[in-house]
Amino acid sequence: MPPCGAGSTGTNAGAVHRITRAGFGTLERVDSMEPYQAFLDAFVVQSQAILKGNLVGIYLHGSAAMGCFHPQTSDIDLLIVAKAALAAGVKRRYLDMVTELEKQAPPRGIELSVVRESVCNPFVYPTPFELHYSIAHRAAYQADPAEYIRRMQGTDRDLAAHFMMVRHRGKALCGKEIPAVFAEVSTQAYLDSIRRDVAQAREGIAREPVYFTLNLCRVLAFQEERLLLSKQEGGAWGLKAIGDPMSRQLIASALQEYQGGPPMPRNSAAAASFAQSTLERIQRR
Repeated sequence: MPPCGAGSTGTNAGAVHRITRAGFGTLERVDSMEPYQAFLDAFVVQSQAILKGNLVGIYLHGSAAMGCFHPQTSDIDLLIVAKAALAAGVKRRYLDMVTELEKQAPPRGIELSVVRESVCNPFVYPTPFELHYSIAHRAAYQADPAEYIRRMQGTDRDLAAHFMMVRHRGKALCGKEIPAVFAEVSTQAYLDSIRRDVAQAREGIAREPVYFTLNLCRVLAFQEERLLLSKQEGGAWGLKAIGDPMSRQLIASALQEYQGGPPMPRNSAAAASFAQSTLERIQRR
């Protein structure tokens, strides 16, 4: 395995430049991520120390990899690929490391999945996983680590979307290059994954208006034009592709909040109407 930090981008990755940090090798950096570069460096080094020869690579995806990371509204999305299954004790040490290190992460924390190399190529769907962790899981893990780890098994259809983004717009922080690890995700699997993610948008948009507004746009962008977009890019696409003035106003407000601007007006009726009409447009295809 190439040394951690011998990073490579997936195809169509956002603009990046390279930096060198003593002792860590050469690491990829995304514009706007400088405040969290030390966090990424430490995550790579500590992951190597725990997973040792079982580590295939660590891959950055989401807004941090696509040049539209916003510290107050974005999390850091990571995929960790291992050669073989992780023993319970290794999972415990790894999550203990993650929960300690995430104190250096942005307010929305990190979202990570650990998967085996064998499910990446050929791609397996629904995708088995070894571990999931996000800020939403923190309390459950800290309350009973052993029980959390015991339940942490199964498959996750969301991983099709993550694999697709890594393959085409992700960044290797260390390990094997992306094309050597990740096979292409079929359009059918990817569409199933992203449609499921917004399936409850009618009910959920009142609770999470920014998330569902921008995600609906990027699902529609792939549905209609086969574009792989971030939330921010999806919103910008929606402003041009969705003609209804009220919908455009909703999208513009969601983009402003996502980029750190004022909170979007909480208009449940308008949001529900947008979700309904956009889902109908998605389902017509």
